[in-house]
Formats: sequence, structure tokens, C-alpha cells
Amino acid sequence: MDSIDFIHSVRWSDLPPQVQARAKACLRDLLGVAAGGQDTAMARITRAHAAEDMPGPVPILFSDARASAPAAALAIATGIDSLDGHDGYNPSKGHVGCSLLAAMLALGPEDLSGEAFLTTLAMGYEIGSRCAEAQHASAPDYHTSGSWGAVSAAAAGARLRALTRDQTRHALGIAEYHGPRSQMMRCIDAPTMVKDGSGWGAMAGVSAVLMARRGFTGAPALIVEEVTGPWADLGHDWRILKQYFKPWPVCRWAQAPVAAALSLRAAHGLISAQIAAVTVETFHESCRLACAVPQTTEEAQYSTSFPVAVALARGALGPADLDGEALHDPEILRLSRALTMVEDPQTNAAFPLKRYARVTLTLVDGQVLTSERFEPPWDWDAPPTEAELRDKYHCLADPVLGAARAAAISDAINRLDSHPFATLAALLDGGPGMTPGLRR
Repeated sequence: MDSIDFIHSVRWSDLPPQVQARAKACLRDLLGVAAGGQDTAMARITRAHAAEDMPGPVPILFSDARASAPAAALAIATGIDSLDGHDGYNPSKGHVGCSLLAAMLALGPEDLSGEAFLTTLAMGYEIGSRCAEAQHASAPDYHTSGSWGAVSAAAAGARLRALTRDQTRHALGIAEYHGPRSQMMRCIDAPTMVKDGSGWGAMAGVSAVLMARRGFTGAPALIVEEVTGPWADLGHDWRILKQYFKPWPVCRWAQAPVAAALSLRAAHGLISAQIAAVTVETFHESCRLACAVPQTTEEAQYSTSFPVAVALARGALGPADLDGEALHDPEILRLSRALTMVEDPQTNAAFPLKRYARVTLTLVDGQVLTSERFEPPWDWDAPPTEAELRDKYHCLADPVLGAARAAAISDAINRLDSHPFATLAALLDGGPGMTPGLRR
């Protein structure tokens, strides 16, 4: 199917039941991560920048702040990206949903139906996943999610704002041309708040839609029109079903080592004081997550050694373990410094479709314990249960929004295909502790 036809013509009834269910699951997961990231410095700075420097009428998610549509998209996506707990797609080495949802929340009209919102979200995952595949197949550098995320954001915005076919084509081209071609490994080697570029991708995609409506031209989008391979099965092979979810809010490349470490800890009834040294055998990119003594939550999220050390010391890994006092915990830092990364040729060969790791613990008494080769939990072919995803959502959202509001959001998502989008939007407007008001 032609990509522009798909953007505008796919309907809820065209989606298989499992795709419909996955769209709701992705929406809930993204909103949970957004809630959990509300108080990060990265989210607060971007929210203030959007509201004060680019004011407008559009609500910024879980806030009483308002901004222009491009600025609101920037703030919403950056808030999600700030926690690094959102879904992703192995072939893209990145995240489709972050820029996509932010653009949709910034551009969705007041009278939008819930069914139309969910259909647009599902469509956006199909477009965004294929844009990522096309860009990785044709560009020499490994660019952040915001680069191709800008195109999926523009696709969603074109549908929501009812652009013509010609306007849509130009919006996709504008978004691809101006999307942030930021080099991901620079942020891996020196983690800062620029992270995965998703906020700038969302802002570029929204701007592309608004400009194309006014006649600004930018076609073609090369990764849509000239790299044809990923588009041949559009509307038949549903990429939304091939997204992974994250149990922990750290880089996906660190999740297999965390899983392996937790498995050894549980299987042998260990406490951290028994562990003298840790070795992680994994792929090159995970070895590049090399910050053993992070000073910021961004450095902690883009580390392999620190999350593994947290898991071994505390038996769990959540947002509070990646910021504040945890960054100075002497036992965590001891274990993090005692960890050695070893690049393994077999795991290199499997990357990016598989992200394997094996962990070896050397104990104080001289014992050596080695795990099986682990994959990150909750991959697309071994997904979490509904209960596991629900528990993750509430663990992130309840402390920030309150259990009642978080539950109301989850219930509204469950019913969204038969209710107006406003029933959910009203619950997303207003900060923690506020009575949510009706959206613009």
C-alpha cells in the first residue's frame, strides 16, 4: 500500500485485534513513563523553556503549562525520553512511540474520537518503524530516534490535521530534511540531556505539518520514497507488534546484563557484600556505556556498570535508584567500579536484532558464578504479560499522579475506542495534585 494512502485511509476496523490491543498497551506504557519522568531536571528545564520562550495554548502533558504546538511536542517527548523506560524497536536501535505520541498530543483536534486517536497511533508505529529501517539501511551514521521520529510525527500530524495528499508528502519531506540527524554514539560516550533527540524530532514533525498546510514544500522524503524495501509489506506485517517494552528505566543495551545479574543474585541467595568483582560479556555498543561513577541521572541511565551494580546491591532497579542519593551510595559505587566489560564477538554478530549478555561474579570466598547468556526481558517475541505492564505503569504513575488519577487514565485507555479522546485528555491536563481540567 502507498505510504500516504496508508496514513490517511487506514481505519480502526482494518487493524487486527492484537494490533488494537497493542496500541492501547503502548499508549499506557508511554504515559506511565511520561508521568515517572515529570520531575527529572531534563523534563523540568524543557517544560519551562517551552512555556516561557515559546508560549501558546497547547497543554504540556501532566502540567498546567501551555506552549505552542511545536514547543509542547518538544516538552512532552523530552519528558518521556528523560526516564528512558519507553518502548523500542530492535532494528531501529531506538524508540518510535516517544516523538509520535508527543506530536499527536500537540496536534490532536478537540473533537477527535478515541478510535481515531488510537488508529493514528497504530499507523504512526508502522510508518516510524519503517522510516527507521530505511534510514539505517541508507545513512552511514547511527542517528538518534528523533531523526526518523520526525517523519512519523509528521505522518500522524498530517492525518490529525487532515492535510491533502500533496501537503502530506511535503510534510514528510520537511520533517525528514529538518529532523535532528544527531549521532547517537556521541551521547553514549558522553551522556547529557540531549539523549535520543526525540523532543527535537517531535518539534520538527509538528512544525513540518503546520508549515506544509501553509504551502511550504519539502518533498520528497527519501527514506519513504527511495528506500523501498521496508515499505513493501505496509498494512500486512504489523511492526507495532515487534516493539519491545522495558522493565527498567535504563538503556536497552544494559538490560540483559541487569537481568543476568539479578538472576545470579536470586539463584544463589547473594548479598552484595559477598561480591568481589563482576564481569559482563556483551556487544560493543553496550561496552560503550562505560560510566562507572555517574554524576547525573543521564549518566546513570546510559551506563551498563552502574545499573548492574544497583541490581546486585538492591535487588531491584527503579527511577529512584538512578538519581539523588543512589548516585553516592558507597556499596553501589564499589560494585560499579569492580565491573569489567568484555566485548564478545558472538553478541556483536547478533546485534541489533538481539542484545545478549553474560555475567560472571567472583565472590569474596573465591567462588566464580557465571550466568546463562541472557536477552533483555520483554522483547517483542517474549512480551510482558498484561499484569506486568500494568504493574510497571502503576509503579511509575501512582507516586506522581496519585493512584486514583493513574487508575482513571488506565481505565480511560481501555475504553478509548468507544469514547471521545476528550475523556482521556481531561485526565492528562494539569500537574500532579491538580484537578485535571478540560483540554483546549
